[in-house]
Amino acid sequence: MTSILEFSRARQAGRPITIVTAYDVLQARLVAESSVDAILVGDSVAMVVHGYPSTVHATLAMMCLHTAAVRRGAGDKFIVADLPFLSFRRGREVAAEAAGALIQAGANAVKLEGVAGHEDVIVHLVGSGIPVMGHLGLTPQSVHQLGGHRVQGRTPDAAARLQAEARRLEELGAFSFVLECVPAALAAQITHGATIPTIGIGAGPDTDGQVLVITDLLGLDGEFHPRFARRYLDGHAAVLAALNDYAADVRGARFPAREEVPA
Repeated sequence: MTSILEFSRARQAGRPITIVTAYDVLQARLVAESSVDAILVGDSVAMVVHGYPSTVHATLAMMCLHTAAVRRGAGDKFIVADLPFLSFRRGREVAAEAAGALIQAGANAVKLEGVAGHEDVIVHLVGSGIPVMGHLGLTPQSVHQLGGHRVQGRTPDAAARLQAEARRLEELGAFSFVLECVPAALAAQITHGATIPTIGIGAGPDTDGQVLVITDLLGLDGEFHPRFARRYLDGHAAVLAALNDYAADVRGARFPAREEVPA
């Protein structure tokens, strides 16, 4: 995908949208060579790359740095970049500056969490020519308010609120939105009632697309096993084996070999 129009076309054609969250140039190159549709530069970079306990530690400078790195490896793949914690809660001007910085760093669109309290920001960004992807359900930047990483929308009131927020995102001009950690039946209802694509993560199979973090689908973290993330490779075991083989070859005088040494 190279534009937001292709998101809409995919939904209309019934073709599921595939997105991978990536953080650096090498990961972006791998995605660029694949059939995956788009890349998300997520604020999860604060946790996955920098070792922080939550996404609230992501800064605008951090997001711009990683967005620029991904763009250098992504070719013409469509890139969505997360607006970090509070960057869109300080008024339209500050939000526009933050979103503009991410676009200038290489993003094609920005993603922000929730709706209430920044409706005017969404309208302002869209009106300024910046495509906006929404994010509903479990919104990690609100992890303290939500009481942890919990499934959202389980009660009738909570489900109705999510459905109303989805309709509001459409009215405000978002081109798509993520549904995270939402019961599958509710995600299906929201998707059926929407006119823009829904992207699921831990929201069942009936959304218009799915997003997974590249390190999760490659199985690079041996200790992190989220229920919603399928491992397509045991990367942790493969990389660990390679490292141990290297160490053994050096200690056994098998590396470097004669043909690997400059004449």
